Amino acid sequence: MWVDAPVDLRVEVTPAWPFRLGGGSADGLLRRRGAALQRLLHVGEAPVLVGIVQPAADCVVFAARSSCPDAAREGVRRMRVATGVDDDLRPFYERFRDDPLIGRAVRANPGLRIRRKPDPWEALLAAVTEQLIEFDRALIIQRRLIAKLGRRCGETGMRDAPTPKALADAAPAELESFDLAARRALALRRAAREIAAGRVDLHDHETAWRRLGAIPEIGSWTLEQLALRGQGRFDRVAAGDLGFLKLVGAITMGNPRARAEEAEVREFFAPYGRWQGLAGDHLVHAAGRGLLGSIPTSAPPARDRGPRRGGTRWSAPAARSAGA
Repeated sequence: MWVDAPVDLRVEVTPAWPFRLGGGSADGLLRRRGAALQRLLHVGEAPVLVGIVQPAADCVVFAARSSCPDAAREGVRRMRVATGVDDDLRPFYERFRDDPLIGRAVRANPGLRIRRKPDPWEALLAAVTEQLIEFDRALIIQRRLIAKLGRRCGETGMRDAPTPKALADAAPAELESFDLAARRALALRRAAREIAAGRVDLHDHETAWRRLGAIPEIGSWTLEQLALRGQGRFDRVAAGDLGFLKLVGAITMGNPRARAEEAEVREFFAPYGRWQGLAGDHLVHAAGRGLLGSIPTSAPPARDRGPRRGGTRWSAPAARSAGA
């Protein structure tokens, strides 16, 4: 609940690169209210309500309300990271606007940004719930977790994501009751315990990946989703994602039913270097809107070199899901 005299903080930001305020999040944590987006966060025990509006193309306004000035400032900082408003994507645009594969998509939507979570823990929580199942089903699990274990602010009627401690204290059977598979419930609870106890710092990237990777059911896909969606790492792409396995297979083999191997997906994106994650989002955007270019057969693409032809495994199209 708010104190009688809450702190109101307003910050106007000039985007570093063309920016368009998106919509709310599928898990319901970030909500659209008229022309504004709203998100309830907690900084320690202090609730912070952050509103975001874009009155002009070159102006994005973040307004935070909290009982604590420091919490209000931290809430704004987190949402600036989550929206990517400060990301300068000019180097990516200048290097890949003429790429033979994603160039059309880059030119059509130069402001496309990685949609991040305001806290790395939220990215990890989402990734574990999305393992090996259809995305829509994963969203149902996430909404149930938020409704049952998330922190609520009575004045706003909104909820924040569950804390690591809330997941660590939950019984595996309770997590399974949300339709989370038993092994993933155990993995999520173990990861939450490591974070809640301070043994894993999600801001210490390499150490966190190593410790989390030792937990059964937490593999490369989950860690790469954490890196890209929670830690701001443009150089990471979730190569084991079924969508990429199918899309890269179809592109490199010229057959819509082809499926590449994870290693082949990594090789495919390697020429994009430190921008692999953003290139992956542009590839998905391009495929969905018919903006994919072609891979030359007689000369390598202008990126650096062409992707190696994929393997020979075939599969019928399937619902969206991902690896561990």
